[in-house]
Amino acid sequence: MQFNQESAAKIVHPTVALSAVDMAKLLDVKDREIVHLRRQVAWFQRQIFGQKSERRLPEPEGVQGTLGELFEIVPDDLPLAKKSRIAAHEREHKNKNQIDSGDESTLFFDDSKVPVEVIAVPNPDAAGLDPADFEVIGEKVSHCLAQRPGSYVILKYVRPVIKLRATQALSCPPAPVGVIDGCRADVSFIAGMIIDKFAYHQPLYRRHVKLQDSGINVSRAWVTKLMPAAVSLIEPIFDAQLDSVRLSRVIAMDETPIKAGRAGPGKMKAAYFWPVVGEQDEICFLYYPSRAAKHIEDALGLTRPNGAVLQSDGYSAYAHYAKKTGITHAQCWAHSRRTIYDARDIEPAHADQALDAIAALYKVEQQIRNDGLTGQAKRERRQEQSEPVLDRFFAWIDEQFDKQGYLPSSPFLGALAYIRERRVGLSVFLDDPDVSIDTNHLERALRVIPMGKKNWLFSWTELGAKHIGIVQSLLATCRLHDINPYDYFVDVLQRVGKHPASLVHQLTPRIWKQMFAANPLRSDLHDLGGRRTDAGG
Repeated sequence: MQFNQESAAKIVHPTVALSAVDMAKLLDVKDREIVHLRRQVAWFQRQIFGQKSERRLPEPEGVQGTLGELFEIVPDDLPLAKKSRIAAHEREHKNKNQIDSGDESTLFFDDSKVPVEVIAVPNPDAAGLDPADFEVIGEKVSHCLAQRPGSYVILKYVRPVIKLRATQALSCPPAPVGVIDGCRADVSFIAGMIIDKFAYHQPLYRRHVKLQDSGINVSRAWVTKLMPAAVSLIEPIFDAQLDSVRLSRVIAMDETPIKAGRAGPGKMKAAYFWPVVGEQDEICFLYYPSRAAKHIEDALGLTRPNGAVLQSDGYSAYAHYAKKTGITHAQCWAHSRRTIYDARDIEPAHADQALDAIAALYKVEQQIRNDGLTGQAKRERRQEQSEPVLDRFFAWIDEQFDKQGYLPSSPFLGALAYIRERRVGLSVFLDDPDVSIDTNHLERALRVIPMGKKNWLFSWTELGAKHIGIVQSLLATCRLHDINPYDYFVDVLQRVGKHPASLVHQLTPRIWKQMFAANPLRSDLHDLGGRRTDAGG
């Protein structure tokens, strides 16, 4: 209830007595305002000074906090691995202060991909000596990372014109045909431009400046037009990958905002990417102009496989879709944990108990990954160790409401209410080993969108936003399958125009790795190696 003018008048004129009802209303308004301001101050303090991670890190002794005496520590007999495998990357645990170990026994680069220039260092002790006066008994090698000002190469195709003596006819081989008709850009340049813009988040205007600094004089319009022409070639591959994702039994889905298209002078339209991840580690970023629930139906359709599961955050549109289609709706423990974490600055004691309980669930998941459990074994481990923790946690939540009642101004009780309302969805992972405990695998994959927005800010057209989704879908899937995206795009840009349309699914990253990765199509530049190719070389 808002603080009205009548209450304000009574405070200004202290001679006017407040009734008990008015005083209770006034105190309630003030309590709400104080809690709101405390949350704001705590948020700013955490951004500047605090820990950003929501994970519950154990104490140095390895003792994990619990909800009173209800939650027991999950035994951890396995030593900490030096590296933990996460989808699309490998996390290394090493000394952050270490810059260079000085150990040259292991190369820090892939010599099959990085050109190496050999520089012979003369031994000053051998200066002026006859070769017969000393013997070379070995050598020591060290490596140093260097960079040339520009990495662009001009491919100069020299085609001889011959005259056949017998017929006097002139003959000349045709110029090599590029992946884009009439374009002077080699496939290696187009693939490199895609990688720079979408993997390394370099806007095209920066790419154009880099070209000029390297001595390449082309217009910015030429660089800009290359991108939609290239994306139109790979769009059928994106469509085939989306079909594969839709066939998955377990799908994770989310949405993230983007500005695309002009809404007026100096204004951009608010739109959304809806990323969907299938059970075979394939992701598609679908562009839609709003956050309306109908877009879930557009993305997934109304017919789902038997036993289908949709995993998401707490947005009600997903629950509505699951109810309409009759599929199982699994929810995300990371989003639930975040609601508790946001309330921790206001009520730290109770929030820490809830966070420790959720951490116990995640510890079981870590042990499952360390043991390499799948299928029925994974399900049994969850039911044996995670289900009792979950039951006690929800019983503890009920106790908090019995003790404190429901206070709308309490962010902690609001967070508990969020979790209690979603108990069914948060328990799906216990009985289905193919369902993750959270949607963090999707959150990691969609990180490319907010990272890109920090550089290119918005998409000038809605078609451009759609193209962003197409390229990022293939790029992110390449990362999930340990595919070098440059090799992939160089190959498929040359292959897609000749590949049968009915077999275009073979060019999606997951299947491409099985069929073509061992012997991919290369650019002519690859065959040249590092040799000089000009006329005087």
